[in-house]
Amino acid sequence: MPRKPPPEIVTHAQELFAPLGTIRVKPMFGGWGFYLDELFFALEAWDTLYLKADTQSEQAFADAGCQRFIYTQPDGKTFSMGYWTAPDESLDSPAAMAPWARLAIDCALRNRKPKKRR
Repeated sequence: MPRKPPPEIVTHAQELFAPLGTIRVKPMFGGWGFYLDELFFALEAWDTLYLKADTQSEQAFADAGCQRFIYTQPDGKTFSMGYWTAPDESLDSPAAMAPWARLAIDCALRNRKPKKRR
């Protein structure tokens, strides 16, 4: 069965992230994940682009009016992840996205797990 093509926001985000290097996009949990090399730094869910953030970077997202990724499970429980919506103006061009994508990539670098040794 052929895979469904990604939504327009995923294709648009790939164009926005293109100056960063080789971006790989992969379907995951009903959404899409964005990787720079093997670094997971952004995701798409419900037609919204989210960028990875942590305690060092989330204030910048909050100050820009972004929203934290929050998911409500069927049983009513909610949980959040370390991802925030991209600022609206960052979706206008690769240059506008660059500082926000850099925050997400830096966060992913700070928080990556060491590779397991065999």
